[in-house]
Amino acid sequence: MSAECIFCRIAAGALPAVKIYEDADTLAFLDIGPIVKGHALVIPRQHYDPITQTPEPVLARLMAVVKKIAQAQMNGLRADGVNVIQANGAAAGQMVPHLHFHVIPRYRADGHHWNWAAKKYEQPEEMQRLAAAIQAAL
Repeated sequence: MSAECIFCRIAAGALPAVKIYEDADTLAFLDIGPIVKGHALVIPRQHYDPITQTPEPVLARLMAVVKKIAQAQMNGLRADGVNVIQANGAAAGQMVPHLHFHVIPRYRADGHHWNWAAKKYEQPEEMQRLAAAIQAAL
């Protein structure tokens, strides 16, 4: 546990949260600043960050809970769909440096729109060059 980490403090019970699921390793609770009402966060109880340094069994357990929460939002809230989002690092928009997944119920008329402005590669060769750099790092 990190004493400075707000999610570690929530997991330890030192800060309040509206919990919707918990087990020995994982906690899911409602986000206090929801994009859409019912927006949940799924975290490991133990402090991990970033995703690239998180053990695979922890990630597998988190994803199983993410799936469970997504299904519960669709059944319990009658959501039309679900967004699952995970960010790493400030450049990616991560606000709390503790691994977490956002599970956001979506409705056809919820009014939320992602401001996603798709870009293009200059040349097909640029795409190939970037793919080669990623593949070399695997």
